[in-house]
Amino acid sequence: MAKPTSDRRWAFDTLAIHAGQAPDPQSGAVMPPIVLASTFAHERLGAHRGFEYGRTGNPTRNTLEACLAALEGGSEALAFGSGCAAITALLQTLRPGDHVVACDDVYGGTFRLLDKVFGPLGVVTSWVDMTDLDNVRAALRDDTALVWIETPTNPMLRIIDIAAVAKISHAAGALVGVDNTFATPALQRPLKLGADVVAHSMTKYLNGHSDVIGGALITSDEPLAERLRFIQNAAGAVLSPFDSFLVLRGLKTLPLRMERHCASAASLAAWLEGRPEVERVFYPGLPSNPQRALAARQMSAFGGMISAVIRGGLPAVEAFLGSVELFTLAESLGGVESLIEHPATMTHGSVPRAQREAVGVVDGLVRISVGLEREADLRADLVRALEATALA
Repeated sequence: MAKPTSDRRWAFDTLAIHAGQAPDPQSGAVMPPIVLASTFAHERLGAHRGFEYGRTGNPTRNTLEACLAALEGGSEALAFGSGCAAITALLQTLRPGDHVVACDDVYGGTFRLLDKVFGPLGVVTSWVDMTDLDNVRAALRDDTALVWIETPTNPMLRIIDIAAVAKISHAAGALVGVDNTFATPALQRPLKLGADVVAHSMTKYLNGHSDVIGGALITSDEPLAERLRFIQNAAGAVLSPFDSFLVLRGLKTLPLRMERHCASAASLAAWLEGRPEVERVFYPGLPSNPQRALAARQMSAFGGMISAVIRGGLPAVEAFLGSVELFTLAESLGGVESLIEHPATMTHGSVPRAQREAVGVVDGLVRISVGLEREADLRADLVRALEATALA
């Protein structure tokens, strides 16, 4: 029995459950089996059943990749052992002397890759505030090979106009990549807005259960896909079959989970804006956010992430983080449980202080990943923690 493999006919919720996944032809198993084999038998010299070696291809990983491609509206997806491995594979398509334009408010791991790993190899990066399109135009050069976007950005939750940046970048001959980790294809589909390739840390919302490290690239650019597939096989940073199975499991509930994440985050963000202990709240859906209209235009909802500046600086933040009970102080995001972290010393600790403070990552900033707990319980936990800041 065939299963849907594209988004032309079926709704996103249906694709999340069925895309690329038919019952196992041998056993009839409804869930795709986990194929743990490291190598595969050849029927005769030069002939096999589509699989040769586990690094090159695996049935479980291929099933996940087919589902990911359908959800993002791309023709091909590639699953990697981490989000950083996925971004690394994309950057390995560049050559010494190539120029990258990247948004200045970006995940610390992406900054580390571009600045500390590929910088010494001759890839030059310009960091710009892409919320101003004139900055993008001014940064583009004849040797610009890639324009890298995060939207919403990490951790300031700024919104970048994907369609406008893609149009400007393509006119200059540059590819456009979008890290869609915060929004997920449930809320935002960058390929349909003009991006050439989409990246995910599947560790986050796509898996959704804080028990997998994984990454993905999705594209409809066939030459780029072919190059990335070569790099995936040659470099070997592939996702394991068991982790592929776990992400497939997580994708089936992604639409429902994102609804709850978004609803609770919107409510908590509006409430936090009224708390005297909070200096400022960053959330795309707030009426006070000047980018709300842009976010509403390219996203179907505003996401499950909130950032906020606690009054009193680092001492108040330490008291606040030391008083939460339901929120776990930990890096990462997008799981069923609520997490909270301090970007300046945790996820963005590799970014030089002056550079991170220039985009707003100050000592008082905390980043909140709103989970699936009862929203009233989360609010009560935050009340207790905010009240503790008065003693700092």
